[in-house]
Amino acid sequence: MTDLSVRYTCRNPMSKKQRRDIPRFAHPIIETHCHLDYLEPDDLAEELTTARDVGVERIITIAVSPDNLDTVRVIAGREDRIYCTQGIHPHEAEQYSPTVDARIREGALDPRVVAIGEIGLDYYYDHADRGVQRQVFADQLSIAAACDLPVVIHSRDADEDMEAILAEHLDRLPRRGVIHSFSSGLDLAEFALEAGFMLGFNGMVTFNRADNVRDAVAITPMEQLVLETDAPYLTPVPYRGRSNGPRYLPFVAEKVAEIKDTPIDALLKQCYANSERLFFSAQNTRQEECA
Repeated sequence: MTDLSVRYTCRNPMSKKQRRDIPRFAHPIIETHCHLDYLEPDDLAEELTTARDVGVERIITIAVSPDNLDTVRVIAGREDRIYCTQGIHPHEAEQYSPTVDARIREGALDPRVVAIGEIGLDYYYDHADRGVQRQVFADQLSIAAACDLPVVIHSRDADEDMEAILAEHLDRLPRRGVIHSFSSGLDLAEFALEAGFMLGFNGMVTFNRADNVRDAVAITPMEQLVLETDAPYLTPVPYRGRSNGPRYLPFVAEKVAEIKDTPIDALLKQCYANSERLFFSAQNTRQEECA
């Protein structure tokens, strides 16, 4: 793999130690999963500027709770290159209610909303009752079906139930979606890929002990792979230990290209097309209601 596609590098203004500069590649990148509302306003402005300078063309900021359903829409409304989702994370499943359901459906009509998420199951932390998680996940899959939007899925230590619930809803989810920050077993990866879902990969691919994530990248067809940071979490090497941001997405792309043994420009071109197809093709057929 060559570096001929690198146009220039952008020095990280936050860096006090000598670390490799963030590469800037010829092809633009779409950040498919981050949490911009977790940044302070001044930090957010700097992050957006730096991300643009290193080639991050569009950013999707993710809803996780009733408290930030409106916040992500406000952030997405500030710049044409920012989009968002609507949904309740499994950690917050016990806050779900008919009122929250209605808010998600209403918010999904916003033209800046490109998916229902972050939804799913998390049996690692068990912040919410597992039965409640399963019901809330299923309810939000139904919203995605009604709104004709893809889903952004969180899955941790819940492979068996995740597969069962997705299998039950496949016929009603023509746009499918993505299992983001994929770190589950290869059985779930194979099921999701065969069913037509994409898998999202982030800075974990650069971690020394994340062989399971790299194994999942290896079996994922290029046509079903998208890039993300999950910022401010999971900062990639060589900036691990710092707060993450979309600016670091080029490091994720580099590592994924290495694992796939493909030129970086080819990887970026395909991931860009995948992100377009998954999140932005729905813009042309947006529903007038999500009843």
